[in-house]
Amino acid sequence: MSEDLNRERDGEAFVLRVEGLTRYFDVSPPWLNRVIERTGKRIVRAVDGVDFAIRKGETFSLVGESGCGKSTVARLISGLYEPSAGAMHFGRRGDSGEKLRVQMIFQDPYASLNPRWRVADIVAEPIRVYNLCPDAASRRRRVGELLEQVGLSASDGEKFPHEFSGGQRQRISIARALAGEPDFLVCDEPTSALDVSVQAQILNLMKDLQREYGLTYLFISHDLAVVYHISTTVGVMYLGRLVEWAEKKTLFSDPRHPYTRMLLAAIPDLGMSGKPRTPVAGEVPSPINPPPGCAFHPRCPFAEERCRREVPQMRSVGGRYVSCHGVEEGRIPDEDALVPMNGERQ
Repeated sequence: MSEDLNRERDGEAFVLRVEGLTRYFDVSPPWLNRVIERTGKRIVRAVDGVDFAIRKGETFSLVGESGCGKSTVARLISGLYEPSAGAMHFGRRGDSGEKLRVQMIFQDPYASLNPRWRVADIVAEPIRVYNLCPDAASRRRRVGELLEQVGLSASDGEKFPHEFSGGQRQRISIARALAGEPDFLVCDEPTSALDVSVQAQILNLMKDLQREYGLTYLFISHDLAVVYHISTTVGVMYLGRLVEWAEKKTLFSDPRHPYTRMLLAAIPDLGMSGKPRTPVAGEVPSPINPPPGCAFHPRCPFAEERCRREVPQMRSVGGRYVSCHGVEEGRIPDEDALVPMNGERQ
């Protein structure tokens, strides 16, 4: 798949290219317990060979059910976890050739902000680390500018995180991320803990900042409405693997992988089209003991013997990448365009 990606998208400015990214966690009981109980090691295959690429200035979103590995991918890319295997190739900053600066916005803003620090110190920390301002006075001015840019006031810098609402704390997290002058932001479900009206404010703020600074986002979410609103490209994960990724409009209007179709079929039909909707059936298998072959085959209505014994490879199919034997063999029929989030057909 990596060769296909490099050949078909040659010449595009990539911020990140991921090849065979893998992360396993050893959750085995202590050695003595294993000897007494005569059991082997227990390994969680959180991320199991993921390939994708993100272009400069776009928002690449990862979606999937809980436990599919989305947040683990985010932590691998941000450097919080070391990969068990695979490679991540980051671009460079313009003509200088410097490494790209990567910052992260976490799901829970309160847990990611130091409760003992004032907001001004929290936002100023990346500025100090990267030595972006020559003195304390210029650092204070820059912190005030950042707070105002995300919809707060400069005077809020004297407060502590517990004095703010959830939406305001997420704005502080965004200001801190911007303080390091990043090129690439990893956003791990940054709106999932917020109510709908605040979600919209944060998403619009992120889109405005992306246009102003030319930022690139990796956006993790399980909310397809949010993904449709903010994304340029969407990747669908299942049990540690990427099963399909494509441009947003292509994926929402013409999904090819059966799992992608099941996810999108669960969206309420705002257009009142009368199209039959099939809920996502079955349970996600354990990542400690995944099924052989295609991990989705126990829940797939198109599964055949090859699906049960052979792991599908990611292939380029009609302007998107799909990992499915049925799509490769042409035995999964095309569907009519699904009704997207705005209720209008593509």
